[in-house]
Amino acid sequence: MSVWSDLVGQEPTVDTLSRAARDETAMTHAWLLTGPPGSGRSNAARAFAAALQCPRGGCGECRECRTALDGSHADVKVVATEGLSIGVRLARELVQEAALRPSVGRWRVIIVEDADRLTEQACNAVLKELEEPTPHTVWVLCAPSPEDVIITIRSRSRHVRLRTPPVAAVAELLQRRDGIEGPMALYAARAAQSHIGLARRLARDEGARIRRHGIVSMTVRIRGVGEAIQAAENLSAIADEEAAAASAERDVAERTHLLETLGADPTARTQPPHVRAQLGALERDQKGRAKRHVRDVIDRSLVDLASVYRDALVLRLGSDVELVNPDALDKVRALAGVFTAEQLLGHLDAIGEARERIEANVAPLLALEAMALRLRVPRDLGF
Repeated sequence: MSVWSDLVGQEPTVDTLSRAARDETAMTHAWLLTGPPGSGRSNAARAFAAALQCPRGGCGECRECRTALDGSHADVKVVATEGLSIGVRLARELVQEAALRPSVGRWRVIIVEDADRLTEQACNAVLKELEEPTPHTVWVLCAPSPEDVIITIRSRSRHVRLRTPPVAAVAELLQRRDGIEGPMALYAARAAQSHIGLARRLARDEGARIRRHGIVSMTVRIRGVGEAIQAAENLSAIADEEAAAASAERDVAERTHLLETLGADPTARTQPPHVRAQLGALERDQKGRAKRHVRDVIDRSLVDLASVYRDALVLRLGSDVELVNPDALDKVRALAGVFTAEQLLGHLDAIGEARERIEANVAPLLALEAMALRLRVPRDLGF
């Protein structure tokens, strides 16, 4: 068992990073890890940090490996934002930390799991450090693609690209690491389109499987304007409910902890000005996190929706490519039977445009309604 064991289907990446960890002549002060969602960018960054600290190059068993992987190593800083962006204040704090010498390990490692969310000012702050790097400090930036990071940072980083892992490899990981039975692991890996985190959730959460089934079924039920509007509302409501459920208990716990830290009375009807200011900042962070969660849930739903039209296009063209939704073959065949290849591509474009609009801060419900109106099926479709 090494630090690379959970990085499935990424042999070239593992070879590059493990060789750099063993040989300082192969090292550089900044790395950019890119790959599609679920490919394991964050896992690769943490594994690399562990290998850099490990005296055996990433054994996975020593204290250095364990603490680096779980984010508790004194010389490994992990930034994993749940908000909409990473601001300049945090970036400056990271630059200050990067200037320090390692305290217990060989390297000081700064991991930014969502480098694509750095604001322009934050990018400029990080760029200054990359232009004049501190010895024995390593930056590991993660993003979906090189284009998601400004060119000046790209040009000062060594790029390593991760790929989408094979379905079979993800299923094997779920069985080995999480104890998921073979058929369920294979279903989850295929339905998640090899996104490791989503596959794990689908395999373990019946509610997630039920919600996905409802989204897949939606493709053959949008027959008129009314159904389109209702489908958009359902997608938006699912995201709002999931975000509220995920954040409610956590928000209360964070507020209570902050009041205790400030020595304030949680039962008081009014708080002193300095406490109100801290509470206001916390509430803004929580709202940003909730908004990000809503967007992420909607985006995940749209990826599931697109997979059905993708499968229909595969059937329409007579390709032997493996289907994402073999369990919904009747719906896929129905769509392939009533739409041409060009029309199916139009449906995929509609979903892609909705994703882009929501990411560009268009109101999700408006973007979903515009999309759903373009996904209508004939009224006589047999469902």
